[in-house]
Amino acid sequence: MNSTFEISLKNLVVPSDEETEYIPLLSEEEEEDLKRMNIPDVLPILPLRNTVLFPGVVIPITVGRDKSLRLIQEVNRKNKILGAIAQKDASVEDPAYTDLYRIGTVAQILKILEMPDGSTSVIIQGRKRFEMESFLTTKPYHVARIIPLEESVDEPAEEAKAVAAALKELAIKIIKLSSSIPNEASFAVKNIESPSFLINFLASNSELNLKQKQELLEINSIARRGMNLLGHLSEEVQMLELKNDIQSKVKTDLDQQQREFLLHQQMKTIQDELGGSPQEQEINEFRKRASRKKWGKEIKDTFNKELDKLQRLNPASGEYSVQVNYIQTLLELPWNEYTRDNFNLKRAGRILEKDHFGLEKVKERILEHLAVLKLKGDMKSPILCLVGPPGVGKTSLGKSIADALDRKYVRMSLGGLHDEAEIRGHRKTYIGAMPGRIIQNLKKAKYSNPVFVLDEIDKVGRDVHGDPASALLEVLDPEQNSNFHDNFLEVDYDLSRVMFIATANTTSGIHPALLDRMEIIEVSGYIVEEKVEIARRHLIPKQLANHGLSKGQVSLSKKVLENIIDSYTRESGVRQLEKQISKIFRSIAKYIAFEEPFPRPLTLGNVKQILGPPRFLKEKYLGNNFAGVVTGLAWTATGGEILFVETSLSKGEGKLTLTGNLGDVMKESAVIALEYLKSHSSTLDLDPSIFQKWNVHIHVPEGAIPKDGPSAGITMLASIASAFTQRKVRNNLAMTGEITLRGKILPVGGIKEKILAAKRAGITQIAISSENLKDVEEINAIYKKNLVFKYMDHAGELLKFALLKDKVENPISFS
Repeated sequence: MNSTFEISLKNLVVPSDEETEYIPLLSEEEEEDLKRMNIPDVLPILPLRNTVLFPGVVIPITVGRDKSLRLIQEVNRKNKILGAIAQKDASVEDPAYTDLYRIGTVAQILKILEMPDGSTSVIIQGRKRFEMESFLTTKPYHVARIIPLEESVDEPAEEAKAVAAALKELAIKIIKLSSSIPNEASFAVKNIESPSFLINFLASNSELNLKQKQELLEINSIARRGMNLLGHLSEEVQMLELKNDIQSKVKTDLDQQQREFLLHQQMKTIQDELGGSPQEQEINEFRKRASRKKWGKEIKDTFNKELDKLQRLNPASGEYSVQVNYIQTLLELPWNEYTRDNFNLKRAGRILEKDHFGLEKVKERILEHLAVLKLKGDMKSPILCLVGPPGVGKTSLGKSIADALDRKYVRMSLGGLHDEAEIRGHRKTYIGAMPGRIIQNLKKAKYSNPVFVLDEIDKVGRDVHGDPASALLEVLDPEQNSNFHDNFLEVDYDLSRVMFIATANTTSGIHPALLDRMEIIEVSGYIVEEKVEIARRHLIPKQLANHGLSKGQVSLSKKVLENIIDSYTRESGVRQLEKQISKIFRSIAKYIAFEEPFPRPLTLGNVKQILGPPRFLKEKYLGNNFAGVVTGLAWTATGGEILFVETSLSKGEGKLTLTGNLGDVMKESAVIALEYLKSHSSTLDLDPSIFQKWNVHIHVPEGAIPKDGPSAGITMLASIASAFTQRKVRNNLAMTGEITLRGKILPVGGIKEKILAAKRAGITQIAISSENLKDVEEINAIYKKNLVFKYMDHAGELLKFALLKDKVENPISFS
């Protein structure tokens, strides 16, 4: 804001002659005299540049144009009255009629001053508003015909006084807020009594532009003119308050910065005396460590840029610690640092054989994979995914591969992972940001080519934080992972030489695109003989060491181990078996610690005393003495199991009831089996009407356990057929396969696990689809020992083989 009120003060207090004499502020009576003065119809017109004259207001003007000088001189010699009108464009030197506004103010010359620079200044006072009709002449100066304008008297005087009071308060506030206006100006404003003069005075000396002032002059109502001005002054107060507030904040910030600068200078002086700044020492240490890194040009440039940024930061700021964390991460990562691979495959085979008993197919496939790596010389080969039930050694296989190759071993559990940032990291701008777990594990490994086990990849979740499985796509794609992007690093990291091995219990929970990038290796369960051997080679020595026992203090015979496996565990792996062995050893350790006698070697009775009553009854074949009871084979996430399908008949209307917590697919298998039997009743010499007279109830025991899948289809068919024919089912027979409405038997999965379950239950014959022959042939002969496989293509073959001619005892009479 310019010093407008300072100017106004000078306008109010000016010398009227050579001696010191002041023009008084207008009183209301004097203002009335001004209004009553006679105004001639014709007036000389003085164009004003960049200003508007209001009635009663005194302003100084500088006269520079020849026409204006002549007008002033002649008028001053006569009645000193002229018309002052603002011109629209100040750059016009000789304004025409159209260059001037229509409304102006009659003015009286108070004094003419000859200035030292030769220019002439005139002090004039506004008298009354007028409207210009037309020019009468333009030479030697402008003369126009005018119409005097009266102020509107419609509004009450109280309203004008109220508006004037509000304007006076705002004007005083502006004087206080503005540093360029002297405080004396507030006295001048306070001494103005006339509302109309106050409004005209403030309008003349406000910050408004020429157009806004002209609009105020043209308003006839004093009250409305004041209200309009009130709005403009309110905006000016707000701007001044905001300006003062900003200046105050800037001053405070500058004071704080100056204080911090002085303190830092003093601190620097003290640190120099003590041997240097800790910040400089830290930065020099970073540069020294960086000189030993094997990174490429891009990473080096990034590091130097970030280090220069750190050097400019204040150590006390929060951003400094974030920057230090980022630089330390760059330095700790093993850029282009690799261990040397040992591709002695015979040695690798010995290590795998030593660490894992059985799993011949798996170990063979791993050696094939290593052979390809040895010949090819790079890691761009399919990612291995070991799929199998819990406790079969999937994770430990990864450790054995690392030992065989002389590589570092890293394991990362993905179970329950649901945030994409766990894989890709957070952006370093966030407080507490860190790299993803891939980069963190490489930092721990200290080399860029470890064997990296991604455990439980089938249990990756997803939620609003993103899909970690999608982030893993880049990690496990050999074509992309050479440029893996971590959000925290903001530079690409080469994962192409990392050997990734994933583990899962089942492929059903793995993202399809992720599954497509991996080569699946099935890791099946163990038979009893294998579990005994694993216990003797691995589990018992490990638990002896864990419990501080020696080999001579504990002895577990093969018979005892088989009893533990059959009666206290039910699993495909050996994890529960290890827990039971651990429990036995804890009990023996207690005897030794208390110096009490304990049995050696342990008997079955001792095992029962320590472990309690058997937890599991051995899955045994129940015989063929009951019609409608058939043994099936099922696959679960923990391995294979046998299940019994029971069918009972009751008189009714042919209703089918299914119980045993069956899923939709299994229910559909039961419906298909019954419908097939109805349409082929003649092959079993059954009266078709029998199906309308008897209700069929199919139950699969252990109802608390959910069951689903199509593989029980032929088992249900045999069960229903046995119930309606009352014929026995072949002894020691189990079956698995899907059935269609045409009677075709389709292949199913999990064959090895189902075979192991059949062996545990004492089954000697298995009925299976002919298309599963290839799966059976791939299984080691030791698993198939004492088993006879019957391969079939059609349900008719199954019923002919499975149902004996003999009837069960006490058969149902359908007559």
